[in-house]
Amino acid sequence: MVHDSVPPSQAGIVRTGSNRSKADFSRAIGLTLQRLRLERGYSQERLAHMAGISSYTYQKFEKGESKPGTPMNPRLFTLLSLAEVLDVELEDLVPTDWPDLTEGS
Repeated sequence: MVHDSVPPSQAGIVRTGSNRSKADFSRAIGLTLQRLRLERGYSQERLAHMAGISSYTYQKFEKGESKPGTPMNPRLFTLLSLAEVLDVELEDLVPTDWPDLTEGS
């Protein structure tokens, strides 16, 4: 368990600087989800069902969007559920080169 007093770098989370846009970041998550799903032999529908989300929502995640032109922004517990079904750590789903969240990128 990670406590608030533990710096992220000591908790195994290393964030690197990036000029990546939110859209590119979301697409990277989508590509990771797709790769892991295919490696495990799941259809989008099966994985979505196992994770407790709709097939439509999962399909949008793999595209990296929530609606056309809008980067996906899944709930934390949805990502945790997907990580559990895919048998990976949450950190394996999320790139470390985060977008600048202070800008409207």
